[in-house]
Order: sequence, then structure tokens, then C-alpha cells
Amino acid sequence: MSVIRSRADAPDTVSVRPVRRLEPAALAGVMTRDIVLFKRYWKATTFSSIVQPTIYLLAFGLGFGSLVHNVGHVKYVEYVATGVVATAVLFSSAFPGMFNTFIRWQFQRTYDALLAAPVDVEELVTAEILWISIRSGVYGLAPLVVGLAFGLSLMPGMLLVPLIGFVTGFGFAAFGVLIAAVAKTIDNFNYVTSAVLTPMFLVAGTFFPISTLPSALRTIAQVNPLYHCVALVRDVSLGTFATADFVHAAVLVVFALLMWRLAIWRLQSRLID
Repeated sequence: MSVIRSRADAPDTVSVRPVRRLEPAALAGVMTRDIVLFKRYWKATTFSSIVQPTIYLLAFGLGFGSLVHNVGHVKYVEYVATGVVATAVLFSSAFPGMFNTFIRWQFQRTYDALLAAPVDVEELVTAEILWISIRSGVYGLAPLVVGLAFGLSLMPGMLLVPLIGFVTGFGFAAFGVLIAAVAKTIDNFNYVTSAVLTPMFLVAGTFFPISTLPSALRTIAQVNPLYHCVALVRDVSLGTFATADFVHAAVLVVFALLMWRLAIWRLQSRLID
């Protein structure tokens, strides 16, 4: 006797994998495209990332260093070399976040094409920010490498610098995406560069301690994420890690998460009608 089994009685051999909020395949797809594009211009980007800290070290470390030999117990060359790391991270994250996002969104319409694939805005923005922050973490090492040639001592804590650069770069890359999402034209970036990024760079403790600033500016500097990056990089690179560095790290993480969510929220409102 043959037994006929209905389809409902058959065992379920097909398992459906739940879709996660951030699909690794979607993130990898967007980042792979970024890597392919990066192969075309990596030489120019790497060149500027190395030359810029070299100029800063020559101008400030050796120039001012002949007048100011030490800042506290730290040689001025070492002080500048570790501080410029944050500058390298800032410039290699905020500017790509602003310009690349605006160009790909407004002019090239790249994001419209990517969103036609199984990629949503959250995955798109996260992948773009991740790629920029990875690059920032690597380029953050350039000032230390240059600094070694100027007398900076090699310390085990320097192994943490790429991680610090990644977290800081994540926050500033997300900040750049956020600015690109609210800017009406690409010329609006001039306001951000002059009124936001340049002051942050100047009051971050890169070239002089913020303790020398007036009290009002000192308060502003202490809420500056770039200052916390400078302080953390300087402490791990010079072997002076302290309890306060946990606060610096926490500020960088909070800044990164806040900017990430704001960037997703604002760009989604612009891309999705």
C-alpha cells in the first residue's frame, strides 16, 4: 500500500535565515566598491598623509622646538608628534565624509544605485563610515612613523593608536556625512571648515597645552572630541596612561555613536522620499 503524504505533512527542509539589521554582505558590498575606487587614488592620499605631519613636525617640532624645549616633562618634538596624530585622523575622516558623501549623493547618484540593491540607508552609511575610519586609523600612524625619525621613542602603547584613530575617525566621518546631508551646496563646507574644524584643531592641545588657554576656551576645549583623541594618543604613545584616559576613550565612543545615528537619520530623510 502506498502512502501519500501531503505537502503539509512533509518535513520543513528549508530554513529561512533572519535578516539582520546590519547585514555583513551588504556592508561588505559597499566597502568593496570603496576599496576598488581607493586603488585609483591611494598614492596621492597616502602622500599627503605622510607629507602633512612631516611639515608640522618641521615647522613646530623643530622650529618652535628650538625655543620651547619641553612641555612639562615631554620634549616638544614628542609633544607635537603625538598631537599631530589627531590632526591626521581629523583630516582623513571629516573631509572624505563630507565631500565623498555629497558628490556620490548629489552629482554621481551613486547612492540611488546602491539603494536599488538589497542595501538600506543604515547599511550604506555604516559601510561608508567604516571604510573611512579604517583608513583614518592607518593614516594616524603616519605622524608617529615620522616622529620616530625626529627622536620619538618607540613604545608598546603605540599599538593602540590605530584603534584610537579608528574610533575618532568613525565619529568625524559620521560628522562629515551629517554635514553633507544638511548642506544645500558643496560651498557650504567652507563654513564648517572655517568655523568648526579649524577651531577644533587649534584648541585640541596639539601644539600647546589647553591649560594655557583662558578659562572659557579651556571649557570649550574639554568638550572637543579632538582634544580627547590628542590626550589619549599622547598618553599611550609616551607611556603615561592614567585613569583619566578611560574618560577620554568614553567621550570618543559616545561621540562616534551619536554622530553615527544622526548621520543615518539625516541622510535617510534626504534619500528616502
